[in-house]
Amino acid sequence: MKILLTGATGYVGKRLLPILVEQGHDVICCVRDKQRFFCPKEFEKNVTIIEVDFLKKETLENIPKDIDAAYYLIHSMSGSASNYDELEHLSAENFVERVNQTNAKQVIYLSGIVNDQSLSKHLSSRKAVEEVLNRGTFATTTLRAGIIVGSGSASFEIIRDLVQKLPIMVTPKWLNTKCQPIAIGDVLDFLTKSLLNPLTYNQSFDIGGPDILTYKEMLLGFAKAIHLKRYIYTIPVMTPKLSSYWLYFVTSTSYKLASALVSSMKVEVICRDNSINTILNSTPMTYEIALSKALVKIDNDTIISSWKDSMISGQFIGNVGDYLKVPKKNCFIDRRKMVIQNRAFTINQIWSIGGETGWYYGDWLWDLRGFIDKLFGGVGSRRGRTNKHDIHAGDALDFWRVLYANKDEGKLILYAEMKLPGEAWLEFKIINNTLYQSATFRPEGIWGKLYWYSVLPFHGFIFKGMLNKLIR
Repeated sequence: MKILLTGATGYVGKRLLPILVEQGHDVICCVRDKQRFFCPKEFEKNVTIIEVDFLKKETLENIPKDIDAAYYLIHSMSGSASNYDELEHLSAENFVERVNQTNAKQVIYLSGIVNDQSLSKHLSSRKAVEEVLNRGTFATTTLRAGIIVGSGSASFEIIRDLVQKLPIMVTPKWLNTKCQPIAIGDVLDFLTKSLLNPLTYNQSFDIGGPDILTYKEMLLGFAKAIHLKRYIYTIPVMTPKLSSYWLYFVTSTSYKLASALVSSMKVEVICRDNSINTILNSTPMTYEIALSKALVKIDNDTIISSWKDSMISGQFIGNVGDYLKVPKKNCFIDRRKMVIQNRAFTINQIWSIGGETGWYYGDWLWDLRGFIDKLFGGVGSRRGRTNKHDIHAGDALDFWRVLYANKDEGKLILYAEMKLPGEAWLEFKIINNTLYQSATFRPEGIWGKLYWYSVLPFHGFIFKGMLNKLIR
């Protein structure tokens, strides 16, 4: 079949794509920025990439008419705009208008469990999107999930951060709210088994694992899985805003995402029935098994996708290509070069930079810069990186965003997402047998210039030390 996949660069989309290809489908991937999309070479003959922005009607003409079905995986826990719910509604309307003009028999939508009268803003938005999709001329299948457990999922990473960093937690009372977590593997199973299955047409299903747990029980379950003893005490005085700041400073999440999560976690998300399990002959795994599978992925460095690589995890605006040309005019530039001894070694060092590996020299200064960034509402340096030795354009890397990564060329370009009075790029490129390293800063006004001169004394040993470690 020819399948349209929206949200192809998202957490679920990245994991669904290889399954669809392995099943023999031709997949049309909708992305806003082609340069952010990485397709393994073995998938290339079955994958077509098109640039589509569902807020811009004219770009939807790129969607071919001969598709058989479509996955609608477009949603945001928290958008950069305060009216993100209105934008999601508009995206859905534009999507329906275009898909009505195609041969698509079915649209599958991954939503959130919405069985409560008092819904958070983002759950209300998902419900509204579902209503828009149901007005299409195609059959709609809605799968509603609660907490998704998997390596790299936002919920899983927040749980991991809290348990690993805090032996004792004084937490808000919403940790006693019940939910029904589901493994990412089971979500993908439901998504693929529903494809062009008439038994799922024009219906909405709640999907969840067999366990109904409080968030406190989920935290303690994770602690048990990694053999740590943790103590959790809930108090009634933590307001939603204070709870959001608590998550923001302790974990790697952004404040906007933390706010959306807190507002949602006050509402129970429990499946009303599990008829979908019988219809699709599926048996979802327990929370304990889901955790063990996620931890294996982390230990083996085989995480396919992470919420941290989504644009909502940082402050990057626009397409990657818009920032690829590193400016020179009206910029401060720290340039260094050194003859390399072993090209393969140096490239491996460059491609492993950041995250658990660190920055090779003065890591405590990088950590301090990340902490200061958090204090000023930035992303900080806790995002790390999804894989230890593999990076692609669009990935998050501590408080940087990867703009370009080409091992054959030996070239890597990073763009700073930290709070700055200006813009910053960090570039590495190998030409012949020489590594060129440059840090470029384009200041905004007098504060930008003062910032550059204030950090300039540290550049002498930080960047020199880094360059030495990349070579030998």
